[in-house]
Amino acid sequence: MKRKNIIFFVFLVVLAVLVNGCATHQYSYRLPTYETAIEKDTVLRNISIPAHIEEKILALKPESVSEKDVNEVLSHAHAPRIMNVHGGIYPVYLAMESFSKFLIFMGYPEENIRNPVDGTYSYSCYESSRKLAGMLAWYYEREGMRPMMIGHSQGGIQTVKVLHQLAGSFDEEIPLWNPFKDMGEERFSIIDPLTGNQHPVVGLKLSYASAVGAGGITRFLPNQWNMNTRLRSIPDSVMEFTGFYMGMDIFGGDLLGFGDINKYEPNGTAIIRNVRLPASYSHVIVPVTRHLAKHQDTRDWINAYVPSEEPELDVELKSSTSNILWAADVWHSIKKHWVIELQNLIRAKKRLMQ
Repeated sequence: MKRKNIIFFVFLVVLAVLVNGCATHQYSYRLPTYETAIEKDTVLRNISIPAHIEEKILALKPESVSEKDVNEVLSHAHAPRIMNVHGGIYPVYLAMESFSKFLIFMGYPEENIRNPVDGTYSYSCYESSRKLAGMLAWYYEREGMRPMMIGHSQGGIQTVKVLHQLAGSFDEEIPLWNPFKDMGEERFSIIDPLTGNQHPVVGLKLSYASAVGAGGITRFLPNQWNMNTRLRSIPDSVMEFTGFYMGMDIFGGDLLGFGDINKYEPNGTAIIRNVRLPASYSHVIVPVTRHLAKHQDTRDWINAYVPSEEPELDVELKSSTSNILWAADVWHSIKKHWVIELQNLIRAKKRLMQ
């Protein structure tokens, strides 16, 4: 790890010690569908998007969403739940919190990122994958859009583990998990908010998932042993998955992050992209991206980004560009699936109203 990254990591540790025990997340958010019993068409009948905004959303091209589209169109609608999962070293959650704030500053609705119970910005990689899978199903049933997951380090392994949970690799049944009561419900299926059909939690598909720096020495931790033969294999429980790796990654790269061993493959129909980040990127602070949303030059570059398997920063910007390649790629995918899920929701509502 480079000297500047060690210094930054020490800063995170000190900051975490200073704020631990005194920092609180005062936050409260409730959708009407969170508090009511779910029946067929409950979610579709609770959608409230102005008609002219619906038409603009349906006209958007998911692969090319501009900042103007976010500010003038998407910001007036709903958004899929995003579950960010941080790694295991104690202060590293601050890095994932930085990424969550980057998304919020770029225009993603805060209420669809933060935990509506306690206001935290990410979930722990030590949280039960069965619980997280049940929670994602609970959100989908009440929000009507397939969730997204983004994991860093051990959080990346946990993200893939949740995908395998949803695919039935570990359990035949998964109970819904109510995040407000912090307990499982006595049912193992949901009422699909778009079709009204009932189907098991096992088999639920997420719209997008991503992992960065997942693998390496973290494979040897006891909580990850059951993922050693599954980590690079992505099941059909996600529509699109992006795996990020970088050279000289001791903590999260297999063979130090070099070679095809770090690449993910589908074991079914999931769309998989593998992206190699520069070896200069640090495993510990890849998600530290909040600063990128504060300056218009970096915002413009990120919003104009075109996905690549080996992205490069092809211009010199005045503002800090640390971690910009990872942030741009993930933001592009989030915008894409935000549009896709909204379009699916609006079309389902229109079918209901016919």
